[in-house]
Amino acid sequence: MRPEPAARESVAIVVVTYNRADLLEQMLRGLGALERPADLVLVVDNASTDHTPEVLARCLERSTVPGLEVLRTAENLGGAGGFHLGMRTAFERGLERIWVMDDDVVPATDCLEVLLAQDEDCLFSVREDAGGALAEKAATHFDLRRPWVVKPKTEMVETAYGTRAAMPERVELANVAFEGLMVRRAVVEAIGLPDPAFFIFYDDVDFALRARRAGFRIWALRDAVLVRQLPFDQQHDLAGWKGYYMYRNLFVVHARYGENVLVRLKPWLVALVVVLLSPVRGGRAEARNVVRAVRDARRLRVLSPEAAPPAPATGPGSG
Repeated sequence: MRPEPAARESVAIVVVTYNRADLLEQMLRGLGALERPADLVLVVDNASTDHTPEVLARCLERSTVPGLEVLRTAENLGGAGGFHLGMRTAFERGLERIWVMDDDVVPATDCLEVLLAQDEDCLFSVREDAGGALAEKAATHFDLRRPWVVKPKTEMVETAYGTRAAMPERVELANVAFEGLMVRRAVVEAIGLPDPAFFIFYDDVDFALRARRAGFRIWALRDAVLVRQLPFDQQHDLAGWKGYYMYRNLFVVHARYGENVLVRLKPWLVALVVVLLSPVRGGRAEARNVVRAVRDARRLRVLSPEAAPPAPATGPGSG
């Protein structure tokens, strides 16, 4: 029997979208079908240039998603800026829990109820692919202690368990994606908001590491199901513009949270290796990206002021 929380808590869902109107439309149908609707659904439209505004306007006109509001930005703030804006808005409105996700997932109808039934500050819904297979990449181990570990994510839910059925009811996570994370406002009060300086990539890892270092534990719930509409593709062109952000933000995570000086210096070694191998792997474009990334990461070693814990809400909560 599912445990029940002591009191009904208000919840905001924060969705960030950019130029994926068809995926967003499917996702909004899923939010509209939740057995327990959210009190507020904030969709941050990152200045989309496709038919996203039409999809959202139609949804508002037909009232298919209870509590839906749209925040359209003047420019693309990236995922990090979008989640910062959405979570800040929900916090300022006084909502007690904030659930964040991208525009390419669809929650099971009982997903929100499963999450809200748990009396925990940080929860995570577990993703599967369109065929029903476990596809959860959130890390169960994230190594910032051993400098010889090339990729700090050394184990994730998918590799640790293989199937949802093999999972225990709750799994503790080392870091997460902003694709199913739910936090109570106490977390934001303690650690602040997503850092918009990341733009894309690793803003969620940074937020999770801050939460864990503040003493919060993050629990993935086996029975809180999110279905991913697209297959996972974490391979990006490291010579392209996304490659710069992947390198830079990974280096920022090492600089901020590396547990010893060798780990904090590892980005310089990575950059050197990439440059030396560039004639046979990656080419000049990737070498330029990594050199620029290691230089720019130095300026982001400290959390951005915008991400600091916000002032308490002055108005009444939504609960």
